[in-house]
Amino acid sequence: MDVSPNAVIGGIAIAVPVALALYVVAYAAWTLIRGRPLEQRHPVRGGGIGGAFDSVFAPSSLEAESERDRQTRRTAPSPAPGEPPWNIDGDRIRIDL
Repeated sequence: MDVSPNAVIGGIAIAVPVALALYVVAYAAWTLIRGRPLEQRHPVRGGGIGGAFDSVFAPSSLEAESERDRQTRRTAPSPAPGEPPWNIDGDRIRIDL
């Protein structure tokens, strides 16, 4: 099987733009997903019947899922001890996000 130089150059001429286009699409998707808040990166897709079976036949996976959900929830930061007192208004704490 003899491969001509024109066939090699033609294959490269097709492969390079396709690879470059795939790279650009993958990089754009990665950048868009990375910029989103953590809660939106991993949305909860309904458990349905599988969730019921997991709770009966694999309770450890159900516990692991609930622990992962607990750890990924964000809370508002509380004021640090060295912060200025004007962040506290009476019995209310003002938090600038």
